[in-house]
Amino acid sequence: MAKLTFYPLGNADCCQIDFDNGRKMLVDYAHCRDAEDPDDLRIDLYKALHDNLDEAERDDYDVVAFTHADEDHVRNAPDFFHFEHAKKYQGGERVKIRELWVPASMVLEEGLKGDARVIRAEARHRLIVGKGIRVFSRPAKLEKWLKEQGIKLQDREDLITDAGRIVPGFTRRTDGAEFFVHSPFAVRVGEELQDRNTNSLVSHVTFEVEAQKTGVMLGADTLHQAWTDIVNVTLSHKRPERLSWDVFKLPHHCSYTALSDKKGKDKTEPVPKVKWLFEQGEDRGYIVSTSKPIPTDDSDDQPPHRQAANYYKERTSKMDGEFKVTMEHPKKSNPEPLIIVIDSDGAGLKKAITGVPFVAISRPAPRAG
Repeated sequence: MAKLTFYPLGNADCCQIDFDNGRKMLVDYAHCRDAEDPDDLRIDLYKALHDNLDEAERDDYDVVAFTHADEDHVRNAPDFFHFEHAKKYQGGERVKIRELWVPASMVLEEGLKGDARVIRAEARHRLIVGKGIRVFSRPAKLEKWLKEQGIKLQDREDLITDAGRIVPGFTRRTDGAEFFVHSPFAVRVGEELQDRNTNSLVSHVTFEVEAQKTGVMLGADTLHQAWTDIVNVTLSHKRPERLSWDVFKLPHHCSYTALSDKKGKDKTEPVPKVKWLFEQGEDRGYIVSTSKPIPTDDSDDQPPHRQAANYYKERTSKMDGEFKVTMEHPKKSNPEPLIIVIDSDGAGLKKAITGVPFVAISRPAPRAG
């Protein structure tokens, strides 16, 4: 049995994956809660993760992946993690990272500031040393930078994974899961190879428990143009199973821009290939919005957008599934981590039962008739 935990952080991201064999992975980290504001309902991520690790008698993660460098995916990470490149980020209760996953942009991008700059320094350090890191991009993107460090590309190719490949280190046999990389990627336009969605790590996870396969799409801040390219590239290589999903973690906190350029009056209509992508959801699946509660009006231009949410609600209704919002689960007045368990029956929502010393796994019920 595997477990996905999505933390209520407002418009920010952190997802923990617990694998059946005990391995732990964290996808993004953004500790946002204002401890001095009693009305801030966001979780104390620092404490929640430390408590979880303490319970498992661990002080590290097998993998920590940063999908991109935006603040809502990296905020306060240098206060939580043990980073090897500088002593100021070591010691105390800092959590160690066995393997750091980053898109190449988090190694190559100039002008990063604050927490993102610290993570870039750590990624560069690990890549130079040659261990404890995996970088996602075409190898050629890194060749010039490595050469400037006096390193040959072929000496680091085992640490670089291009889109369209399975990530080394995880297998269905040993971990009950494998990762397939969709982005960063490139497409050929005529004779020219053009990089697309270079800043975001998008992956598809296939969990397998007793021959039951469950697909999880982990979307970063990916716009509809990039999703269209992902669909086109994946279908051109005849790999539609890499777009089938039971759980879809939405990009960019339920923004309409993941679906279309046009928000719509009451519902965002997705562009054709994105529409096709969301129609690949298996029956009784989940769409998860890591966001603030869905608004009832358009007074705020920032996501989440009610029009996009209305599309996702319609889509999950048609597949007998559920649309879940992290800051609304189980209720807006008291949000708690949203936990999806993956077992031999597929994906199910973990629910605590008051007065009972165990939890139940709830799955969306099919419509009558």
